Amino acid sequence: MKKLILIISTLLLTLTNYGQDITGQWNGVLKVQGIQLRVVFNINSIDNNFVSTMDSPDQNAKGIPVTTTSFESPALKLTISNLGVEYKGVLGDNNIIVGTFKQAGQSFPMDLSKEKIKKKELIRPQEPKKPYSYYTEEVSFTNSIDSITLSGTLTLPSTTGKFPVVVMISGSGPQNRDEELLGHKPFLVVADHLTKKGIGVLRFDDRGTAKSTGDFKSATSTDFANDVLSAVTYLKTRNDIDYKNIGLVGHSEGGLIAPMVASESKDIDFIVLLAGPGISGYDILLLQNELISIANGTDESKLQTELALLKGGLDIIIKGDDLDEIKSVLRDYFQKELNKNAKLLPEGIKKNQFIEGTVDQLATSWFQFFLKYDPASSLVKVKCPVLAINGEKDLQVPSKVNLDAIEKYLKEGKNNNFVVKELPHLNHLFQECSTGSPNEYGEIEQTFAPKALLEISNWILKQVN
Repeated sequence: MKKLILIISTLLLTLTNYGQDITGQWNGVLKVQGIQLRVVFNINSIDNNFVSTMDSPDQNAKGIPVTTTSFESPALKLTISNLGVEYKGVLGDNNIIVGTFKQAGQSFPMDLSKEKIKKKELIRPQEPKKPYSYYTEEVSFTNSIDSITLSGTLTLPSTTGKFPVVVMISGSGPQNRDEELLGHKPFLVVADHLTKKGIGVLRFDDRGTAKSTGDFKSATSTDFANDVLSAVTYLKTRNDIDYKNIGLVGHSEGGLIAPMVASESKDIDFIVLLAGPGISGYDILLLQNELISIANGTDESKLQTELALLKGGLDIIIKGDDLDEIKSVLRDYFQKELNKNAKLLPEGIKKNQFIEGTVDQLATSWFQFFLKYDPASSLVKVKCPVLAINGEKDLQVPSKVNLDAIEKYLKEGKNNNFVVKELPHLNHLFQECSTGSPNEYGEIEQTFAPKALLEISNWILKQVN
């Protein structure tokens, strides 16, 4: 009798599993910091075993092998070891899998369905719509030093006349001409505002990005400064530009680059620094990581341990010269520290994967330059008018310490024509915000606070009139 009951139970379990077919294409949307990423799991059954792949359509990634696929009705588990990805969910009677996507110690709710899912349309009320009320032209120009072509957009108040113009300089990382991130296009919004106020704007794709040629990964801030100079040289070839009123508007790293260019070129008549650094990248990164971790609720003990790990890595980079040697020393350093304290390893990531990923991110020419470069070296040489503004809640380039440093160095260089101003309640992107954490950027509908736009345009108009 017991054997019969066991056979019946096994048969019922088998029938239940067959009743819930897990094979096929399962679609979900992962929401991370306001960004929506479609995720597709393709589950097949081969010789009574499940084999799967993952697609990330919005990142142009298809057929990523899933390491393990387990389905014990109604529970589904998928893991991708080399990415530190784990998905766990429960298949309901409505053929919806309710579950959680985990990666690098972070968890995000994500449900899966066999129906194709459309991403929720982002609300960005400030983004201008065509047709624009001003002249727009697609342009390209050459950086003859590096033999690359940079592509961008020039907007002018109208098709006739000579206009003051600014060149927009983006922040760190490969950015297109709109400095597009997290569903926002800050440079498009700024350009629209300034052009309507009578100020021309040239914004361009970073080298190696979008329509611009060149290699972004091997470049440093010095190379990007040469790209900006090429933009200025191009503007001087046009008969619709007022050559005596060419300015630069730099955001974040762009606020580091603008003084580099202005201190060496007599063609720059004014600069605007939007959350520009006044202290070294080494000091900024330590402060930035501390403030963001506090905003995200990291406890004090863990925070100090993580900061010590970061500081040790940064010290190796700034003391080294050869990048291959730096990589080797960094690998040994992280291996040793993780062996001493395994809790430093983010959940779901293998140690070697974490070490290699971190080393590849840190040991670059750009990063080494950024850590070592002291903004004072160019700020003291800037003689043209300067506007420096930061958001009071900026956690990436903290407001007070950087604005104080910018003011100090401009004064040391005997530049008396500058304005340094902290704008209340604004974050690093100049959005009105609650905490200033990067986690808010994509969730906020506003792209660029109107009061910040007016600060920029009103000040520029005083310089060019």
